[in-house]
Amino acid sequence: MSIALNSTPPSIYALIISVALMSADIAFSAGSGPPAHPAIPNNGLKLPENDSLVELGHGMIDLEMNNSHSDVHTPPTDLWDRIRGGFTMAELDNEEVRRIEDFYASHPKSLEYIIERSKRYLFHIVEEVERRGMPAEMALLPIIESAFDPMAYSARQAAGIWQLIPSTGRIYGLRQNWWYDGRRDIVAATRAALDYLQKLHAMFGEWELALASYNWGEGAVGRALEKNRNKGLATNFRSMKLPPETRNYIPRLIAIKNIISNPAAFGIELGSLPNQPYFEQVSAGRHIDVRLAAWLADISVDEFKALNPAHNRPVIHSDGLDTLLLPVDKVEIFAENLRNHGEPLVSWQGYLARDGDTAATISKRYGISLRKLREVNDMGRQGTVTPGQTLLVPRNGNAGGTDISIIGNKPATQRSRERYFFHLVRADDTLHEIAKRYEVTVEQIKAWNGNLKHLVAGQKLILKPRASAGIAPSVPSGSGTSQKKRT
Repeated sequence: MSIALNSTPPSIYALIISVALMSADIAFSAGSGPPAHPAIPNNGLKLPENDSLVELGHGMIDLEMNNSHSDVHTPPTDLWDRIRGGFTMAELDNEEVRRIEDFYASHPKSLEYIIERSKRYLFHIVEEVERRGMPAEMALLPIIESAFDPMAYSARQAAGIWQLIPSTGRIYGLRQNWWYDGRRDIVAATRAALDYLQKLHAMFGEWELALASYNWGEGAVGRALEKNRNKGLATNFRSMKLPPETRNYIPRLIAIKNIISNPAAFGIELGSLPNQPYFEQVSAGRHIDVRLAAWLADISVDEFKALNPAHNRPVIHSDGLDTLLLPVDKVEIFAENLRNHGEPLVSWQGYLARDGDTAATISKRYGISLRKLREVNDMGRQGTVTPGQTLLVPRNGNAGGTDISIIGNKPATQRSRERYFFHLVRADDTLHEIAKRYEVTVEQIKAWNGNLKHLVAGQKLILKPRASAGIAPSVPSGSGTSQKKRT
């Protein structure tokens, strides 16, 4: 039965609902179970103005019935579903797409390893992609760029999960100095990469060409388009003559998209991924040791570095611009422990080299191994020290130390020259192709990588080895049982 309510007094609405609720209560008292929420049919009816809410004992019930369908959308609880709902790029059915799909179907652990690493970062990236109205496929781009490894560094000097080269990073506001490389900053680099992609989309008018430009360079794509125009050919991605890497770039992304869309079809286990933030940003505020910051946040050093990979040194140099990323559930713990920490936050200091100083004498004076001293200060194999040079050394009470703020913010060009090159293996890589690209032999690659037998996508290969060593500063003072720490 339909009721014409446009001429019905508002009081009648309350009466109708009260009767319905009373009936439910009577049924409950008769032993038929607790009352269910009454289903109010939507008949396209609308209350007179200012009478859309009727207050009852059970709360406020919204009687606004403008539409025949509800406009309320429950957000997905799983981030993978949210990502799938944002896919908009055209399907692509070609041999390269199928080859990548087949590779991961036969090597599922390769992709699952990358996916596991991505879970710290994906929610933030998806939020940014959606906020800008970009296709959700863009959130998957770091899979093919870096395997979501924030420390990935290419022979072309591209760095971070978005693999930005130094010049592009500077154009889009990413600071790069002795202390910090913004290309590895998860939040800052994501902003820069998406800014760049949007600019490329505005230039070329389609996402396929924007992605080709991201990989090959906007100038190269522009010239290729001009050649097609001059020949009277189409000016879209599928019609252009592209180098193999760029030609296969979008098929790789589409293959990943297809796998994410239906992982079971490829034997891939994505696992659940809550549709909620993984990290929050907090102000760095003061200089602080990396190990101490991790300890105060009650997380491992590896987890802290994975969230804050942009910092080049064992101490975070705060210049008022930096923020730290911490897991959401550790932010309050970090803040409370920091407030209660009554000891120095930094166990490093600057040292101004004098005439006669050598790396060996300085390392002995400050109780640091020669290897660590060279690594911390990007000194290279020779470890040459010049008078007036400022070095980072442990703060152990010896004379000659200065505040770390005096150490300059010069670009850390020597760091990349003095380390190994890492090559991130892609699904279509072969040892022969990698050796040819880097002008080395297959035998050398195998020797540098523990007599390598076969390649796995997402694997990092060591190429052209140089002096390299990890830094392991001592556990921060006061981190034992003598100091209380909230966990």
